[in-house]
Amino acid sequence: MAETPQISPDIDEADPKTRLILTGERLFAEVGIQGVSMREIASKAGQGNHFAVQYHFGSREGLVQAIFDFRMNQMEPGRGAMIAALEAAGRTRDARSILEVILLPQLHLDGGTNRSYGTFLSQYLLHGDWDEYGHFGGEAPPQLNRALDLLRQRVDYLPAAVAQRRLVNVSLMFLNLLVRHSRMETHEFPETFEHALEDTMEQIVMAMCLPLRLQR
Repeated sequence: MAETPQISPDIDEADPKTRLILTGERLFAEVGIQGVSMREIASKAGQGNHFAVQYHFGSREGLVQAIFDFRMNQMEPGRGAMIAALEAAGRTRDARSILEVILLPQLHLDGGTNRSYGTFLSQYLLHGDWDEYGHFGGEAPPQLNRALDLLRQRVDYLPAAVAQRRLVNVSLMFLNLLVRHSRMETHEFPETFEHALEDTMEQIVMAMCLPLRLQR
C-alpha cells in the first residue's frame, strides 16, 4: 500500500483564521454542518469577536469552502508524490493505485488520530450541495483532479452517473472505517486497523470496478 506523508496541524499554535477552520471542522463533524452557530464556532476557537467567522469567511458556506481548501491543499503534495510513483511504475490503469491516491491521504491529517475531517466529509457527501466528487464548492485541486481523471479513464465502461455514485459510495465506506476505528480503543476493535484497511480497500476496488449489469 502506498505511503503518504503525515500532516499534523497544531490548533494551539495556529493563527486565528486557521483556528476557526479547525474548530469549524470539528464542530460541523460533531453536530452537523447546519447544527452549530457561527457565534459558537468563534467562541470555541477563542475569538473575542463573535462575528469572526463572517469577518474571515463571509458565511457558513464560506467556512465550509475554507475547510475544504485547507485540507485539500494539505493533501496535494502527498497525492502528487503518489501519482508520480504510479506513473513511474506504469500503474496508471491500476484501480487500486488510483483509489489509494484519492483516499489514503486522509489517513494522515491531524497526525492520524483526529478524524474530524473524515466525519465532516461524510456529513457533506450525505447532505451537502455538490455536483461532482472533489469539486466541493469549486474546482478540485490539480493532483486530486488528475487522480479523478485517471479513475474516469479506468472505469470508462460505466456511465458517468454510475461512476460518480460508486465513487461516493466507496468514499463513504472508507470514511466509515476511518471514523469508527478512531472512536474505539485498541482492545475494542477485533482486528488491527491495517488488516481492516486492507480488506476495505479490496472491497472498494471491487465495488468501484464491477461491470454494470444491463437493466431489463
